[in-house]
Amino acid sequence: MPIDEQRRVRWSDEQPRTRWVDQSAFLSRRPDLRLGGRSHKLDRAGGAAADRISVQHTVRTSTAEYTLLLNAPEWLGRRGVGEALRDAVAELRAVDLTYGPNRPDSLVSKLRRGEIGAGSYPPLADLVDRCAAMRAATDGWFDAWAVPGGFDPGGLLGGWAVERAAARLRAAGVHDYAVLCGADLTVRGHAAHGGPWRVAVHHPTDARRAPLVLEMTAGAVGTSGVTGRRGHVVDPHTGEPADQLVAATVVGPDLAVADAYATALYAAGPAGLAWFRNDSDYRALFAHRRR
Repeated sequence: MPIDEQRRVRWSDEQPRTRWVDQSAFLSRRPDLRLGGRSHKLDRAGGAAADRISVQHTVRTSTAEYTLLLNAPEWLGRRGVGEALRDAVAELRAVDLTYGPNRPDSLVSKLRRGEIGAGSYPPLADLVDRCAAMRAATDGWFDAWAVPGGFDPGGLLGGWAVERAAARLRAAGVHDYAVLCGADLTVRGHAAHGGPWRVAVHHPTDARRAPLVLEMTAGAVGTSGVTGRRGHVVDPHTGEPADQLVAATVVGPDLAVADAYATALYAAGPAGLAWFRNDSDYRALFAHRRR
């Protein structure tokens, strides 16, 4: 059940920041980033402009691998760019250490055991509030509390970490970047070639199909189930593994929200498409049934 008849995605706050590109454009211009299928990679299409500093860095935490691409202004200098990169990487590591639900000493684990309250730390309160908001937005199909042992924000934690790292980049003066984690990404501004980030989103199971191609200057792509692995998302209403879809991909302004929507859509199946109204900031790119 491909959701590929949509031709344009619009955000509600400013000018369109993501647009569909005709497939012939994909053939004539290489994408900067590829998502989907069983591999996710970067295409380095040309070097940085003379007044820009282009940096790529990959970091691993205990649960994920992140790749950061920075297209920074020359006035920031290599030392400033390095400091911005270190700050963003430190944030990714801090989220893993401080909020990872599999770490017994994390704030999430302490919250589950009742040792602290959700309001004890502002970032923890924000994380809990986001999970509650997504539970309401998805009719309970994203439910961080419907897991053994209690609260588990894993369905949006990775996207939340990426958005927090991206905020550190902006605070340091870097406003043109892409941050990837597996089949998920958030981007802002322009790529090294000076144009919008060109993102090829491949079909999750059919390598013969041409990818959907997006040109993005602000936004995120969140995916659930892209590897085809069964049982990693549970139907929160029954406790059984979700099995209707092979993958779900959602595009929108914020990666934590897009991730949560993708997880919920994967669990709900076709019924979840009702969440993506014409006036919604989020759109389903893929929602493919399992055969």
